[in-house]
Amino acid sequence: MSTPDRTASGHDRKYRPDFGLSSASAARVYDALLGGKDNFEADRNAAEVIEAHLPHSRAAAALNRAALIRGVRYMARVAGVDQFLDIGCGLPTMKNTHDAAQEVIPDARVIYVDNDPMVLSHGRALLADNRTTTVITADLRDPTYILGHPGVSAFLDFDRPIGLLVVGMLMHLHDFEKPNEILAELMRPMCPGSHLFITTWLDTGHPAQHALSRACLEALGTGWLRSLDEVHDHFLGMELVPPGVEYLSRWYPEDPDGPEVMPFEEFEPYHWTLMAGIARTSSGAGD
Repeated sequence: MSTPDRTASGHDRKYRPDFGLSSASAARVYDALLGGKDNFEADRNAAEVIEAHLPHSRAAAALNRAALIRGVRYMARVAGVDQFLDIGCGLPTMKNTHDAAQEVIPDARVIYVDNDPMVLSHGRALLADNRTTTVITADLRDPTYILGHPGVSAFLDFDRPIGLLVVGMLMHLHDFEKPNEILAELMRPMCPGSHLFITTWLDTGHPAQHALSRACLEALGTGWLRSLDEVHDHFLGMELVPPGVEYLSRWYPEDPDGPEVMPFEEFEPYHWTLMAGIARTSSGAGD
């Protein structure tokens, strides 16, 4: 688990994750679910716990990664966004944000942010020859630190649209951590035409949703569900791109009514666990 670093006066100074080989981390468990190799026994055990509670959790993880690629392609190809800030990026197991963005816009700039130092190590090795993509260690819980990081402020032009990705992260923030305030602070300096891309869990009462939450709370100590109204609130009142907030297997922003949209009658239990959405700002973002 992660603990805050406290000053002598007892106030939280800065979120500082405590990562050890004996405890699972969200990034490495996600890597294990996706079939990656950059994980430890504790992470693989956690992945097994999740799979036991919700069969086909590995397929759900793959759906989330596929939605990531679709969202990035939409922002690059349709919206013309060529700058991306991907917070909670995880380990480079499969195709990543920069791969998808740079297939469309070769010089697109991408900053990866994660609080697992293993992500920084692997990311630097992977991106050694990529001058338009970088990675920093920081935490979603500290948006001021992220926005003020020299690796962010010098790399992105906040006078031009930016795509902010918070993919598979918000379920790991408890309500008391005020996730919408974090999102608002991250979006506040971004100019009109910027986009916010989120995937997260929801609570409609479906047993699979609650099974996944129980599994992650057991395996990771985090993993909270939110109602559909609460998921919509994450987008801060900004205009949603069609098809709006939708289940991953029905979410195709470049072709909202296309042939790949899965009908509800074909859903397996795991299909009900994750939703995605992209919103764009036309004026003061986060206001």
